[in-house]
Amino acid sequence: MKRRSLDPETPAESAELSLCEALLSLKNAEEMSAFLHDLCTPAELEVLVDRWRVVPYLLDGVSYREIHERTAVSITTIGRVARFLNQGSGGYLAASARAARRRAASKKVKA
Repeated sequence: MKRRSLDPETPAESAELSLCEALLSLKNAEEMSAFLHDLCTPAELEVLVDRWRVVPYLLDGVSYREIHERTAVSITTIGRVARFLNQGSGGYLAASARAARRRAASKKVKA
């Protein structure tokens, strides 16, 4: 088993920034999907998808119980997402707003 060095060559903050830059470099949803499938285990990806799946429901004010019934995502996970929506860094809100604008623009182009 590989041991982690107490003083890693790349600091965690720099490695996180590098990951963010890699994510931003991807050109479309297909490239992002391929990257996430390479980066994450199936279980890790499932957790990310579950968290993202409940965001629209929470933003629409749907109860935790109803969200659970519609998505089968645990109440604990729903509560965690809700906490970060309200007290987090704003990432869920920014991504959700941009995704909504992208969907709206796509509908206008098709109409």
